[in-house]
Amino acid sequence: MAYSTIIKPSDYFNTKLYTGTGASNAITGVGFQPDFTWIKERAGAAHDHNLTDAVRGVTKTIRSNTNGAQTTDAQDLKTFDSNGFTVGTNGGVNENNINFASWNWKGNGSGSANTDGTISSTVSANTTSGFSIVKYTGNSSSTSTIGHGLGVAPSLVMIKNLGQAEEWAVGANAGDLNFTQYAYLNLTNAFSTNAAAFFNNTNPSSSLIYIGNSGTVNGGASYEHIAYCFAEVKGYSKIGYYVGNQNADGPFLYTGFKPAFILSKKIDGASDWYIFDSKREGYNFDNDTLLANQTTAESTTDYLDILSNGYKVRTTDGDLNTNNGEYVYMAFAENPFVANVGESLPTTAR
Repeated sequence: MAYSTIIKPSDYFNTKLYTGTGASNAITGVGFQPDFTWIKERAGAAHDHNLTDAVRGVTKTIRSNTNGAQTTDAQDLKTFDSNGFTVGTNGGVNENNINFASWNWKGNGSGSANTDGTISSTVSANTTSGFSIVKYTGNSSSTSTIGHGLGVAPSLVMIKNLGQAEEWAVGANAGDLNFTQYAYLNLTNAFSTNAAAFFNNTNPSSSLIYIGNSGTVNGGASYEHIAYCFAEVKGYSKIGYYVGNQNADGPFLYTGFKPAFILSKKIDGASDWYIFDSKREGYNFDNDTLLANQTTAESTTDYLDILSNGYKVRTTDGDLNTNNGEYVYMAFAENPFVANVGESLPTTAR
């Protein structure tokens, strides 16, 4: 795990809520120029999740809830701006009078060439925050490697084939996973134990991701892929694991910071991928959820408390807390446990 030099986490990750206008709409207040923006309509089930990054380029969209290939639409996310982004008229990102959530990460611009692996790539890496965007063209080899640019091993990687209808592959180093299992971000399937064709049953190194010959992650010379890589940074990000107890007084997950964003998935059984953030609603125990693998509207069901140093599960729902069930999560900070902007003041829960 890298150690944080991040004083203000919102300089690297920030949730921005906005209301659509149906016309070109400049969204400000992110606090930085994002390099990866994930947008979801909150109120209705009509629209997909929309993911855009600076390496693939604006107007190019992939969707976490489908296996579809990348699409290009001039009316999706149109520009990354110095304090946010601009969306066009597409209803999936800007339907009039509809509320949206956007989750924004700072990389390092449109990226540069990386030749560390057996497959050359274009990498936008923010080594401070442990996040990189990697674009590469597959070669169908069962023992391929790709440079990720972080200088430390990522603990969670998401990969999407851009040119084909292939699922999203997710690998992680948490609990017993060790990149020897994989799951699909767009589906509810449990993590599978046969990850050789996906991540070569090998944890990433400080410079490389290991992939097999599955078309999902390595679809051959005709197909580009995108990988989003996340390394733990103490006080800013955490990729963790827990075991459920099927009790409303559920597990407490120590992160070392007040979470701004949480993504959670059951490992050993079918479940949705749950997204929580600290901007929607804004108080415990009412932390609304969106599902990364579904188009469904925001749910007001109460599942957890966001605390000053982690979060506590408050449900018996099997997707988040079945007895002896295993779960993986990824969280980013709103504040370190002791905020050090100006002076050392304790961070509080919601």
